[in-house]
Amino acid sequence: MPTIETDEHKALRSAVAALGKRHGPGADPDHLWSEAGKLGYLGVNLPEAHGGGGGGIAELSIVLEELGAAGCPLLMLVVSPAICGTVIARFGTDAQRREWLPGLSDGTRRMAFGITEPDAGSNSHRITTTARRDQDTGGWILNGRKVFISGVDIADATLIVGRTEDARTGRLKPCLFIVPRDTEGFTRRPIDMELNAAEKQFELALDDVRLPADALVGDEDAGLLQLFAGLNPERIMTAAFAIGMGRHALGKAVAYARDRTVWNAPIGAHQAIAHPLAQAHIDLELARLMMQKAAALYDAGDDLGAGEAANMAKYAAGEACVKAVDQAVHTLGGNGLTREYGLARLITASRVARIAPVSREMILNYVSHQSLGLPKSY
Repeated sequence: MPTIETDEHKALRSAVAALGKRHGPGADPDHLWSEAGKLGYLGVNLPEAHGGGGGGIAELSIVLEELGAAGCPLLMLVVSPAICGTVIARFGTDAQRREWLPGLSDGTRRMAFGITEPDAGSNSHRITTTARRDQDTGGWILNGRKVFISGVDIADATLIVGRTEDARTGRLKPCLFIVPRDTEGFTRRPIDMELNAAEKQFELALDDVRLPADALVGDEDAGLLQLFAGLNPERIMTAAFAIGMGRHALGKAVAYARDRTVWNAPIGAHQAIAHPLAQAHIDLELARLMMQKAAALYDAGDDLGAGEAANMAKYAAGEACVKAVDQAVHTLGGNGLTREYGLARLITASRVARIAPVSREMILNYVSHQSLGLPKSY
């Protein structure tokens, strides 16, 4: 498995970094999204036959990381092309691919992803949103609640995770449905967040939402296979989001430590300042290596191996990001809390990578059970 980027990856990284530099912190996210789509960056992981770049999650993670390093991350990259685009490309019908993938690739359409519920959290086995057959039309009727769903107001549709009853066993199994934004019975309520982000968070209600039969994505019996086809890219892209943010904060701290002079020497000359910044850089680089491994495994079709690596990458990147942001703020002292330097807002934002889309504790559970073979306490 290569650990050195190809020339194509280096060129992509350089080009996206230039785009991010042109926009920078405080950029209009819609304008940036539109330009990134026109340049082909939003759909680098989607099939060429449907307007994409024909690459994989490895390429898309580079896009998000570099935009984050420039201070203008696009969180909807995690959701729209990475989760929804990947699931539709792998499991959608030909009609669904034709309808959605070109727009997801060029940025003219967006799709949100709805899995988290008030009482289920990270436990996908406890999802209570149900889908049953409409005996009159042959379609589906969905009922349930979702919470902390990003970007529903700017998305053309939401890929909803529900559960249907297995005709043979009677047990509920996960299924995925495309729910257009203005579907009757599909309502949203914004959640009042202190997080300063372009994408708003919503609580969703599905009350007898009626969908046609072709709203179902993939095979009704595929279950968890289709679900984790989206969740593994989500974890990899969250790692990219965190690494980019950590690099952005570290870059500001390093520049300040070079220029800020106290007692006739730059503060970066003092090891008490320099060593923690060096450690933050090391941690971010190590997290990127695990992210690259996870992306390579996923793009190679090794879903099982990618699951372990994606969780580890998300964990490592989240920890590295929080530490980098904290150290950057401490390096700047009082200036680290001013609007001029833009680091204070990252104190809250960096925590997102620790708690979403799955908490660090649930990742430790996964590794202890799946990787180490230790017994469960639940």
